[in-house]
Parts: sequence; structure tokens; C-alpha cells
Amino acid sequence: MNHFAYRGNALYAEGVPLARIAKEVGTPTYVYAAATLRRHFQAMDGAFAARPHHVCYSVKANSNLAVLALFAKLGSGFDIVSGGELYRVLRAGGDAGRVVFSGVGKTEEEIEYALSKRILMFNVESAEELEAISRVARRRKVKAPVALRVNPDVDPKTHPYIATGLRESKFGIPMAEARALYLASRRRKELELCGMDCHIGSQLTDLRPLSQALGKLASLFQELRGAGLPLRWLDVGGGLGITYRREQPPDPSAYAAAVNRALQGIEDLSLIFEPGRVLVGNAGVLLTQVLYRKAAPGKRFMVVDAGMNDLLRPALYGAHHEMVPVRKRRGGGAKVDVVGPVCESTDVLAKARVLPRLEPGELLAIRSAGAYGMSMASSYNSRPRPAEVLVDGAEYRVVRKRESYGDLVRGEWS
Repeated sequence: MNHFAYRGNALYAEGVPLARIAKEVGTPTYVYAAATLRRHFQAMDGAFAARPHHVCYSVKANSNLAVLALFAKLGSGFDIVSGGELYRVLRAGGDAGRVVFSGVGKTEEEIEYALSKRILMFNVESAEELEAISRVARRRKVKAPVALRVNPDVDPKTHPYIATGLRESKFGIPMAEARALYLASRRRKELELCGMDCHIGSQLTDLRPLSQALGKLASLFQELRGAGLPLRWLDVGGGLGITYRREQPPDPSAYAAAVNRALQGIEDLSLIFEPGRVLVGNAGVLLTQVLYRKAAPGKRFMVVDAGMNDLLRPALYGAHHEMVPVRKRRGGGAKVDVVGPVCESTDVLAKARVLPRLEPGELLAIRSAGAYGMSMASSYNSRPRPAEVLVDGAEYRVVRKRESYGDLVRGEWS
């Protein structure tokens, strides 16, 4: 359920017509439905109610302060990959004690910042990163809580750009190396080896690769506990997929059942989950306005005011996003390429898409844009980034104002 639906001929976000938002805020604009955000978080959290756990929302999916604050009020933890994301979480009222810090390239400044805020733990991606955390912890005279991110070499059956658990991936530590690193580090006073982490990829629609990876992880977890390591957290990552077109991803209850089966028999275990896309993806749309229509031999184009700088996924991954008119149109349609104004041939939001013949000035809603939309947006071509709006019931508020030309040159000097 995503709380975007037609009432008569008008497309609404909860109780607010999208045409009203376009008129009052302009386009392109990201619109998020608070009811969807709450529902998705509660479904994930509730699926694991029977065992100790933290749901740590993956901030990179959508890092708007209002979205983070909404999740924080629901009791969410957070999965971060930079010091800037930690800053955002704290500004939004998040609890640093429920933050896990992932990512392969943490700087010593970021490590020091995270230690000063007393985060839950670091998900460590390499032996040299562990050394850096050790140096900073010794310098600060504190103990750093760490989990090693284990790479189980499992194919997640997803897009190669978002697969993270294969042996050729830059993410994680191979299992044999991780085992040796855990054992070699268990007497280091500046480290608290409190957990283990694994994340095999994003947009997962098949639970079998996850089950296979967790089976390997469970075996290593038990072995290291038997060797005396006080591991208590098992971070199983995130990556549960959503429906963009015809995908049929498992629901949170099926996901929970698969995780519980894989970890059956491990006592005194607390779980961490890092959902991102599954919480926010279908909670957002990108509103855009038709600018022009044009034809070329054998092809028709619809030029809109949103481009690849606003929504990068189609250019980056060849990703599919459904598109629907904000004012419902009757009758058939024609195949068009929906393109943006950016001066790149890859600025194509949809190819050969069957859409009604929309007039210049009419509005399109690009669905499933709540994840990796605004968080990947840029000002390429010196295009100000879009506004963001959060709808809650019959009201909405602008939670990020549209950038101005002045914003584009802030911090520059001529």
C-alpha cells in the first residue's frame, strides 16, 4: 500500500491532490506519504517482535530530516555510511546508541566523530579499517564497538551494480579472512568485538540467497562464540525489494520467517536489520510537468522538467519507474520516450512507454521514487535540486525548499 490513489480523475497523496502541490510548490517536486512510511516501518518492526532486534533504517535511501525524524519517533535505529549521515540522524532526533556505521571508506575524522557520539557499533569492511578504528580508539582512550562485515560470496540475483555479497565486490571481508581477523583481535583492549554483519545486495526479490548467506554466517557466528568471543549482535543487512513494475518481493513476515529459520538454535542473539528502499521506495513520487512534445523518424518524445539530475536511477541502472498522469486520461496512448532537459543522451526517464497524449503543462507522477531519488540528486547542468514535500493526512508541508540559483554558487568565489 502506498497511499497514492485517484479520487475521481485526480491523483492524491493521502488526502492532498498532487495538482495542488504542483501549483503551490512547483515542479519537479518529491512528494512523500507519511502514512506509507509509518505503515512500512511498523510492518518490518512487527515481523520480528518475537526476538530482540533493532530496525536500523538505511539513511542513504532517503536522508531528508523529516523522514529521519518520523522514523526516530517510531523507535527506529539508523544505518549510516558517512559522518554527514550521522550528523543528519542526530539533527533529526535519532539515538546514536542505535546507529550502525557501515561503508568501506570511513576516514579517521568520521571514526572519531562516531566514537564521540557513542554509536552502537562500526561494521568493519577491511583489516586496515580495523587498524584505523583501533588507532582512533587508543588516541581517545575509549573502547570501539565493532562487527566485521563478512562477505559470504553469495549471488543475490539482483542488478550487478547493487550486488554486494560476491567475492569480487568491494564490500566486506572474505569468510576465512574474517575468521582469522576476529581471532587475532580478541585480546585488543581498545576493541569490543560485539557483533557480525552481512549484506548481500539491494532490491532482493528471492529469499534463497539471503538464507544461504545467513546459513554461512550462523556457522561462523557459533564457531567464534565457541572460541570465547562475546558476540551478541548479528546484523543481517537489508535489501528487501519493492514493486517497481511486476516484481513480487516477499513481504516482511516471509522475510522474518526465512531469517528465523536460518538462525534457529542460536541463543542470546539480538538482530539488526537495515531496511531502506522497502520503507521509503513506494512512499514517494516525483512530480514533473510536461514541457514539450517532439517527433523524430520512428520515435516520439515527451520532454519533462525533471531530468537525470533529479532522478538518476534510470540513467544509472536502467531502472524502471511507473509513470501516471496526475489528471486521469481516458482512451488509449502511444509509445513515447520520456526525457529530461539535461544535456546528456542518457537523460531518459522512460523508453518506449505507453502514455496518454499529454499536453504541455500537464503533470506526471513518477512512482516508487522515495528511495535513491532525492538522495542521489545533483545540480548537474547548474539545475537547482527539487523541493521535497511530506503529506500527512489532509495536510502537507515543504520539508526541503527548492534550491535557488544563489544556492548553486554558495561557497564559490570568482
